[in-house]
Amino acid sequence: MNTVDAECVVTLTPGAAEQAKLLLAKETDAPRKGLRVYVEQGGCSGMQYSLVFDEGRDGDVSGEQFGVRVLVDAFSVKYLRGSVLDYVEALSGGGFKLTNPNARESCGCGKSFAT
Repeated sequence: MNTVDAECVVTLTPGAAEQAKLLLAKETDAPRKGLRVYVEQGGCSGMQYSLVFDEGRDGDVSGEQFGVRVLVDAFSVKYLRGSVLDYVEALSGGGFKLTNPNARESCGCGKSFAT
């Protein structure tokens, strides 16, 4: 696992890190898990963002930010490099929000994109 470049791939804001820590504390085997940020085929724009608490895998880019281990798989790195993950509290549309400088276009919900 590469532990050097995770900060260059996805940067967590302090708010995102605090929310991730709160949610991670509820997970079984929490000390072995990190926040995996990845992309997969789907959504109305072609690719969609996903977050999950997961253990590290071979080929992952991994690093720690604000006490949260961030994991990005090798496929997702090229799509997510330079992205910022924030947590927003709002009556409508609150939650984790990813700002991706590589997205050429995004759908209205902000969960899918095209490069």
